Amino acid sequence: MKIVKAASWPVNIYMAGSRIEAVKCCKEYCDKVGLCVRVYKSSYIYTNGSEEGFTVSFINYPRFPKTSMELESIAIRLGKELLTACEQESFSIETPDTTIWYSIREEDHRFVSR
Repeated sequence: MKIVKAASWPVNIYMAGSRIEAVKCCKEYCDKVGLCVRVYKSSYIYTNGSEEGFTVSFINYPRFPKTSMELESIAIRLGKELLTACEQESFSIETPDTTIWYSIREEDHRFVSR
């Protein structure tokens, strides 16, 4: 038996839209770059509304370990692929120390974080 450890660094991508389209996109992306992800249904409930969507999650797999920066870069690239495939305008990426929000909505470009 072989046992391998890697620094834990789970990553989640949150997005509204079709889980079916997300699965298709993730299959293509994973085949192209060599990755394993989990895609599951999510319901997003917020002030005055709700949306159905999905969460894509992956870990620092010890068989093919990566740095936290590499994992974040993978999540950003996959998030952008999902944005197009699922016809959405924003998504969030969560890592153990940061949550990053991406938006292509014109009105969000005027938003200034504090």
